[in-house]
Formats: sequence, structure tokens, C-alpha cells
Amino acid sequence: MTSVRRRLTVVVPAFGLLTLAVLLIAPTLGSTPISLRRVFDSSIAWDDNVDAQIFFVARLPRVLAGALVGSTLAAAGVVMQALLRNPLATPFTLGVSAAAALGAMAAIALHLDATFLGAAAIPAACFGGAMVGTTIVYFLATRVSGGLSTNVLLLAGVTLNTFFSALITFVQYLVDPADWYRTARWLLGNLDVSSFTPILASVPLIGIALLLFALLPRTLNLLTLGDDVASGRGVDVATAQRIAFLSASLATGAAISLAGPIGFIGIVVPHLVRLLVGSDHRIVLPAATLFGAAFLVSCDLIARTIMSPIELPVGIVTAMIGGPFFLWLLVRRA
Repeated sequence: MTSVRRRLTVVVPAFGLLTLAVLLIAPTLGSTPISLRRVFDSSIAWDDNVDAQIFFVARLPRVLAGALVGSTLAAAGVVMQALLRNPLATPFTLGVSAAAALGAMAAIALHLDATFLGAAAIPAACFGGAMVGTTIVYFLATRVSGGLSTNVLLLAGVTLNTFFSALITFVQYLVDPADWYRTARWLLGNLDVSSFTPILASVPLIGIALLLFALLPRTLNLLTLGDDVASGRGVDVATAQRIAFLSASLATGAAISLAGPIGFIGIVVPHLVRLLVGSDHRIVLPAATLFGAAFLVSCDLIARTIMSPIELPVGIVTAMIGGPFFLWLLVRRA
């Protein structure tokens, strides 16, 4: 235990400093250079301070959203891989992502954002879809096996993921070209956040999920060794599996409702962190949470600047990094 605490006192501050540096630097970079001195110069009126407007309106909300989404998806990836005892599992493995995307597609197709709930309709429909998908998968996993079987959980999740993806394609086929472009862009994942309102709306849900994650590191270490070993060490396996599944699903739904389905964060970051700090979840989970924030903000910075003044959806960048990384993991396991 002393060794773990000693490593935590080194690893967590190191990743924390990295994340803090990325969060401080990222808002200052972009197609239009800005001066931090002018940003915080109180002698310049807001209407005349273009640097402050770019910093606080165009970039800071986007950076904070990226940090929140990146840390959440990375932590959810760690939990999912331990729960399913599969290093290739991601937060999207169990169909939550596809269910959330279907909810968002339905909101776009029905123009709910313009008719009923304003800008909050799409994130709300997205999160609602995620919770519906979570409920269906959980019901199937418990109904078939009498408990929460991870094998049934995985099979049900993959099957529902395929089914919901087919429904998403069907919705896209029916909508008009303008709505099709909106759905296609949303499905790529983006951090086009121009206010703090959606961030504040997602913080309570993500906060609850992260608090539940904080209860799991020691249990995840034992679950990766098998249910029998975990049970023999005093772990209530069924309860631990439920907490892990529901918290990871809640975190994934909240993250997707804020930024869309940004893939590969939940597999790239956990494995990079394990290569650096080992496999103890007491260290991996907090380190991945911090590094996930820095990783996604860095990817978004690339998306904003690599083809400036055109901004790419950040999901394209994470896919271009994560795809080869995923194939490398397959070869490495083989």
C-alpha cells in the first residue's frame, strides 16, 4: 500500500501538470493568434477586446468541454476493459453510443431543437437514448443469466449496437439533405461548444459517474483476475459489476451528449497509460482520467489548426490516431 501511495504521489501530479499545461496553452493557439496580456487587460472594453472574445467565447468553452469529455471517456474505457476482462473493449462496446446517437438523430430529424426545447433538445435526446440503451442491455444481461453475466452483457451490447446503427442509417436516409449534413457532422464527433451552458449541464452527471469510478480501483484489480478470485477476496461481484457497468454507461452517455460519439479515446488513452505506469487500476484510473483530458484537447487543437481556417471534427483526428493504434494492439495480442 505504501508503494502504491508513493507511486500515486509521483504519477498523479505528473499527469496533472501535463494536463494543466495543455489547458493553458490550447486556448491561445489557433488560426487567429491572441495575446494573453490583452485577454486579461481590464482597461480594454469588452466590445473592443477581440482577443478576449476569441479566448472566452470561441476557445475556452471548447477546451473545457474537450477536457471533460476526454477524461470521462478515458476513465470509462478503463472501467469497461476491467469489467469485460477485454483489453480491446471501449466505452462504445455495449451499444450505449449507438443508442445515444439514435436519440440525437431523431431530435435532428424531427427538428426538436427548433420546435420545442431550443438548443438543449439534441443533448437531452442523446442522453435519453443512452439511458434507454443502457436499460435494454442491462435487462437482457440480467434476464438471460439470472445475474449480470459479462458474456451476455457483451453479446447483447454488440447486437444492439448493430441494430441501433442500422436505425441511424435509416433515419439519415429519410431526412432532407440539410438535416443529413447535420447528422453526418454530429456523428463525426465535434467540440463546437460556444458557451458554458452545455458544459454546466453535463457536469452533475459526469461528476456522479466519476465519484462512482473512485469506488472501483481495488475492485477492478480483482475483477480482472476472475469472478472466483474476486469473490474469494471478499468482493460482492454482482454489485461491483453493476456499479461498473452503470457508471461507465452514465459517463459515456453524458460525454456523448456534450460532444457526439468521439471514438478511440477509451482505448488509446488507457493503454498508453498502462505502458507508462503499469496495470494497477489504483494508479491507472486517475492517470487515465487526467491524460484523457490532455489527449482530447490536443487532438482538438490539431483539428482546429491543421487545415486552418477550416476546422475538422475532432472525431476524425482521434480515429486517424486510434485506428492504427487499435490494429497495433490486435497484432501485439496475437
